Amino acid sequence: MMRLLFVVALVLPVIGHAQTVEVKAEEEVYKFFNPNNGSGPLWAYGSTEIVRIGDDVYVCQQETGDGVPPLSNTRWRLLKRAAEGWKMLAEQDGFIQREPCPLGVVDKTVLMSINPSTQPPGTKYGNCIPQILKFSFSGDQVGQATFTPVWNKEHYYTDHSYRGFAVDPQAGHMLLLNIDAKTSEENACLMTTDGETLGNASVSFPIRACYPQVALRGNAVHVLAVGDIVEPVEEWKKYKFEQTKATWDYVFRILYYTTTPDVAKSGFSAPLEIANVDQTGGAISNQDLWLSPDGEAHIMYTQREVASPLLRDKFFPGKSIVTSLHLAVVKDGAVTTRRVLYAGTDAAQCGHARFQVAADGTVYAVMIVSGPEAGNKLMQVFPPVENAPLIPVPAKHPMSSYCLASVRAGNAASNTIDLLGQSSGDTMSYLQIVISPKK
Repeated sequence: MMRLLFVVALVLPVIGHAQTVEVKAEEEVYKFFNPNNGSGPLWAYGSTEIVRIGDDVYVCQQETGDGVPPLSNTRWRLLKRAAEGWKMLAEQDGFIQREPCPLGVVDKTVLMSINPSTQPPGTKYGNCIPQILKFSFSGDQVGQATFTPVWNKEHYYTDHSYRGFAVDPQAGHMLLLNIDAKTSEENACLMTTDGETLGNASVSFPIRACYPQVALRGNAVHVLAVGDIVEPVEEWKKYKFEQTKATWDYVFRILYYTTTPDVAKSGFSAPLEIANVDQTGGAISNQDLWLSPDGEAHIMYTQREVASPLLRDKFFPGKSIVTSLHLAVVKDGAVTTRRVLYAGTDAAQCGHARFQVAADGTVYAVMIVSGPEAGNKLMQVFPPVENAPLIPVPAKHPMSSYCLASVRAGNAASNTIDLLGQSSGDTMSYLQIVISPKK
């Protein structure tokens, strides 16, 4: 595979001193073929499929099986970035996954959350067994161990796992979150990174909540999830179907946060409502979760007052369909701060946003913005800065949706930002951005 290597640098004043924002590489990683099973390479929305260990970058590819019927018709492939391109290190025998498989890191090993089906090909909503794979490396040799979580209650896990995965490399712990398909409870299992189960807890949200972001610090767990239910307002549901004939009508309007100080000893707190646009038929997307050094939960999300022109024109004339990026800070069970990081307009709006923690502890939002100055941008969000500027990322092919090597997955804080995402069509690409002081 051909590798595209170049460096584009932009010098900008940031927080009183000059910095350079460089694009070190833009590369194609793999071609993706739609499995038609409702998932995709970024479906594990709250987790990541890219990690870094020192100078080495690893990606989990979601590969679709040719002729294998859905739902569980994909497999994982572990790839490593090499001088000659992206090299496959290991792959699953058989296509028995529905979803992409999130990654984490601890020491010099890669962890992978998998959800293999136990059912024949073509089974829909069939039983699956969540597991963790641990990969170690010695030269060209790849070692692989399999860990199976021990759950403390009966459960029914299927190909729709809506799972979260987080790693705390300092404690040597990892946390797997998986939804019970019958009860919609999210079940958490805390494990050592050597596979020993340490404890369990469960959380029930007021409505089914999915696509969780999970942060782990020792035994303390923080969970962010968005409501994911069929349109509950019959008048709106009927009207939308009349106009679109679309039978898929899930809505995402309420954002929840919950935590426990010790998942091995105590349950989760009552879910805290972070944002709610239910009354105006709006839309919310949980973007990311970051824990500050003193334990504050920083919650980043996008929000629209009304989800679509269709609903607005019929039911909410004069309301907004503009998407803006918000930040809420939670401490001691309450929201202490709210900020609008990027106020959208009819001409320019914010899409994906993820946190990147720099080596000095500065936290940036890595964003995609539409409009006249469309592209990927950086914005400092911690320490907070009044009217923080948008820092353009000089990429030739900006990414519209992506995951990055997050500290929630055990990655070290770094001035190097590693992104895996879609820049166009069916191509999954790698984008490397470096922030450094101007010399």
